[in-house]
Amino acid sequence: MRLPPYADLLGLVAETGDDGAPVLMMPFATQVLGRPGFLHGGAISGLMEMAAIVALHAALESEGGGEIKPINVTVDFMRGGRDKETRSRGVVTRLGTRVANVEATAWQDDPAKPIAAARMNYLIVRS
Repeated sequence: MRLPPYADLLGLVAETGDDGAPVLMMPFATQVLGRPGFLHGGAISGLMEMAAIVALHAALESEGGGEIKPINVTVDFMRGGRDKETRSRGVVTRLGTRVANVEATAWQDDPAKPIAAARMNYLIVRS
């Protein structure tokens, strides 16, 4: 799986979830620090966007591939991200001919207790 260049800036590492789906892990570092001891909201949002892109590219590969362009992103922050590893997974909720809907969550200790959630829409240009 090839990650976008922004993933390198965040230090993202691709992992495989229990169900075989890709999960991205962002280690805590000064580059993702917001207020002391907490992750910056932009870093959390970036992590979820990268997870959504990975999930969408995986879904498109099974249909012959394609390019994607973001239409909009909505992020809900639920609690502060602390100074520890943070993980995110994207789920394609609708893969249409021209538009895809993707959801992503970010968590630290327990996937059932997310620190943030995002909904994204992408324009698809099929290969």
